[in-house]
Amino acid sequence: MSFLKAEWNNLAMINYEVNPEILQKYVPAGTEIDFWNGKCYVSFIGFLFENVRVLGMKIPFHSDFEEVNLRFYVRRFENGTCKRGAVFISEIVPKYAISFVANTFYNEHYRTLPMKHTLKVNENSREFIYQWKVNNNWNTIQVATQKNPIAIEPDSEAEFITEHYFGYTKINENETFEYQVTHPRWQQYEVTKNESVIDFESVYGKEFAFIKDLKPTSVFLAIGSKITIEDKRKIKL
Repeated sequence: MSFLKAEWNNLAMINYEVNPEILQKYVPAGTEIDFWNGKCYVSFIGFLFENVRVLGMKIPFHSDFEEVNLRFYVRRFENGTCKRGAVFISEIVPKYAISFVANTFYNEHYRTLPMKHTLKVNENSREFIYQWKVNNNWNTIQVATQKNPIAIEPDSEAEFITEHYFGYTKINENETFEYQVTHPRWQQYEVTKNESVIDFESVYGKEFAFIKDLKPTSVFLAIGSKITIEDKRKIKL
């Protein structure tokens, strides 16, 4: 039985190229930074985590919620296979119990903050807004898209960002948690406008304040799907 079954829906992804040196201290043991065309990426992602079931059970008042996370990309070679995964620097949710379980049992980096979202379907477009409150100020991921879905092209940047099927969490310098994420290949809505406003320093600290001066390399909206998260395993070097 899968540890968790859910849906990840309407994933607004804002992607930046950064110097890989700033991420080295976050790289879990046994993995290395995964590059696309020589570029190292971090992504800010806002989405809906819906219909959550843990070990087959629906948890009252914790089955549907927003999440915003900051992540980067790694790979691990094992028995001749390349496993491509994501590492989460920060994950924000509106439910304390979610943060407690993830931080206690998965060594993740969840924070609980006030959150809200708005989804609009217009005649020829869609609008996706995710907001979270820090120091009495609302931060916003806000994108407008075309109304109809399109494919995520093979060998594209969007494919690189979305097609990572493992999660890796640093325990210490010699141990790592690994878990597998399963989902079908996603489609996307083409983004026509990005009006996101994020106070990077107040949300992520001085270390990531520099991102306010960067232009995103891309912004897109992955439609998402049902997903599963398989139980974790510990890797020891």
